[in-house]
Amino acid sequence: MSTPATVQDRPKGVVAPAHARKMFRMERYLPAGRLAAFLDHFWIVEWDLGSQPPYVQRTLPYPCVHLVFDSARSGIWGVPTGAFDYELKGRGKVCGLRFRPGAFRAILGRPLQSISDQVLALSEVFPWDEGAAQRAVLDTPDDTAMMLAAGRLLEPLLPAPDPQVERIAAILRMAETTPGLTQVEQLAQDAGMGVRSLQQLFGEYVGVSPKWTIRRFRLHEAADRLANGEESDLAALAQALGYFDQAHFSADFRKLVGETPSRYRKRARA
Repeated sequence: MSTPATVQDRPKGVVAPAHARKMFRMERYLPAGRLAAFLDHFWIVEWDLGSQPPYVQRTLPYPCVHLVFDSARSGIWGVPTGAFDYELKGRGKVCGLRFRPGAFRAILGRPLQSISDQVLALSEVFPWDEGAAQRAVLDTPDDTAMMLAAGRLLEPLLPAPDPQVERIAAILRMAETTPGLTQVEQLAQDAGMGVRSLQQLFGEYVGVSPKWTIRRFRLHEAADRLANGEESDLAALAQALGYFDQAHFSADFRKLVGETPSRYRKRARA
């Protein structure tokens, strides 16, 4: 099996990406075949800290469910509404499958909001022996073998693709790429839906509200720009992202990222 194509865009969810690259290797690969209707990508993280102390990496949430094979804690991660901190120590690797927003609904069989901020055991959803499934994926020699093993476990259990997933993808693209979009009412109008219908769709298929999603996309964009040296004027950035003033932007940013925009910019560039 040839190595799958890698994801080309830079990952916006990794806090302080320049420093993170020094602490661990992260690769993202596109799925193929039937998996492509359900997965955004595979992601693989591998590290060897040697005698260094443990390192905590913060990741910002996307409205996606993850299937994770990890010797420390394999499981199915519902959408986290806050940032996620992971402690790396010693040596290890993790293989994750990020589902397309809404795609896990058909597998779970109930609204995705029922598992937000939760981690389910693999056996709660899939007919697997957890230890055997974990070993099948992690006891492999390279990235390609890990993904192949995970795909072999998952693919026979996939239902028919749900057409709502494509509808949700189009709505999320609008939420992420429309400059200045900050209101649920505007997103509902652009999607040709009522606000209540949009909220119900997100609760059923995405797991979080449209308001949460819009705000997270704006903060992801802010963190990405600050970390990569693309923005020097914080007031202008707040305005560009649709915030009423810099104070509200700074408060939201600090709550999610863990520090103020100015401090994050300084640390990310150091």
